Amino acid sequence: MAFTRKNLPKGEPIALIAGRGDYPILCAKNIVASGHDIVVIAVDDDVNIGWLNGFPAQNVIKISVGQMSKLLKALGRFGVKFAIMAGQVKPKKLFQGMLPDLKTLKMLMTLKEHNAESIFGAIAKEIADIGVELLDARSFMEEYLATKGPMTSWKLEINGKTLQLGINTAREIARLNIGQSVIVHRGTIVAVEDFAGTDDLINRVGKFNLKDTIFVKTAKYQQDFRFDVPIFGMQTLKNLANAKVKYVALEAQNVIILDKNSVLDCAVKSGIDIIGFE
Repeated sequence: MAFTRKNLPKGEPIALIAGRGDYPILCAKNIVASGHDIVVIAVDDDVNIGWLNGFPAQNVIKISVGQMSKLLKALGRFGVKFAIMAGQVKPKKLFQGMLPDLKTLKMLMTLKEHNAESIFGAIAKEIADIGVELLDARSFMEEYLATKGPMTSWKLEINGKTLQLGINTAREIARLNIGQSVIVHRGTIVAVEDFAGTDDLINRVGKFNLKDTIFVKTAKYQQDFRFDVPIFGMQTLKNLANAKVKYVALEAQNVIILDKNSVLDCAVKSGIDIIGFE
């Protein structure tokens, strides 16, 4: 399934609004490989600064979380028609330590709920209002998406009750904007992801020393794929291995597996089975 717009003019510059992690680095590489120029708006200390050195200084602008006016001015300065959000902003930064400018304060005052989805949705509207289209965050990343069926070996019953419990629970907590991941064990919900994030979820389960646990990750209910796309990468895999979680189920076409081939190879070596579900 293709998510990159087919009618993007060749060479059309794209603004990458970059957060932390390897996702924006990989996304930038794929954008350039697709024949597009790229400019980067880096959300300050959440970004791995090293990779930005590969871009001309005039093509990189650094902003802080909450600087809406600076973000919009940067997009205007670059003169782009398209932008893509890639990489995480630490959730707590949306609520603690953020120094919002006046435009951000006005935006926040209009929101009925203050969660990541509502905040990023409001940001997306501000970007659209200045004539910049925010692309699906899976754009240029199709080859890294989870696919349906076993991506490594899979020893459990594919239609087993525990797996289905995990899928149903993950989708429900995602619908309620609680989290996007859950860990289940032999018909029991062991732990769900919350504001503390995926690493905390895995660390909590590691203390239980259980066997045959399944980690399930899904997209949110009616996910806006312009932002906050679920990611699965090497660090999460290593954390799962340390917590002795042996099975991973990822929603096909909706979860991005960073450095996919290496992650799957490492999963096999670690004795972790990975499957994609719809």
